Amino acid sequence: MPGQKKDTQRRDIHADITNKLVAAIEADPGNPSLPWRRSAGPLFMPVNALTGNAYNGINIVSLWVSAESQAYATPIWATYRQWAELGAQVRKGEKASLVVFYKEYETAPNPDDVDDDGKRRVARASSVFNAAQVDGFDAPGAPERLGPVDRIAGADRFVTATGARVEHGGEQAFFCPSTDHIQMPDEALFCGTDTMTRSEGYYATLVHELTHWSGAGHRLDRDMGKRFGDHAYAAEELVALSGQSGCGLSGQSVATQAFS
Repeated sequence: MPGQKKDTQRRDIHADITNKLVAAIEADPGNPSLPWRRSAGPLFMPVNALTGNAYNGINIVSLWVSAESQAYATPIWATYRQWAELGAQVRKGEKASLVVFYKEYETAPNPDDVDDDGKRRVARASSVFNAAQVDGFDAPGAPERLGPVDRIAGADRFVTATGARVEHGGEQAFFCPSTDHIQMPDEALFCGTDTMTRSEGYYATLVHELTHWSGAGHRLDRDMGKRFGDHAYAAEELVALSGQSGCGLSGQSVATQAFS
């Protein structure tokens, strides 16, 4: 029957969220960590950018999982239309995260149930985007943005020639084998140190992650380890540090010469 076919194809929203949570935990089975734990700070409750209301129920878990897996540093979320109302624009190609809201409707009460008032609630799925996925919005308490770093043309040519996919956003740097891409913090967050300029810090980080990228199974096929702390993981970090140092990213003049 048509009605039965529709029921079998109905989306199980809670199962979708549960599967995301399980996948996040199993991504590092040797050293499991809850996807809502942040090493850099306390637990943050996700809130809506437009209304200021906190998300609740299963939405908290869903957004924690998304924030952890995508390295989002801010707990602020909104739908595409809500970001538009705030004058912000979701960047092209950004993937939404799942939340659930409940829609109420009324039906004939069950005559055999004296407590039945006829009101029903049904779960509906909605899509939201994190503040890190939009342009034109400065999250409260966000790190100071210092603008673009000074470019090193030779370094840019080198990175482009590798063909690596590099994405920017959030506050973490890593190579993700499952998506085969390098994630870099927004370059406007690089501030430099007493011994390294902002540009040197940015390119040193980029080349470090590019070295990890080179070890993927369909490239150099290095054993990059299964978890933080094992021997292969430690060896891979040494390789990445060697790659970073080999490019001369310890000083502006040396770095420029290395990529000329």
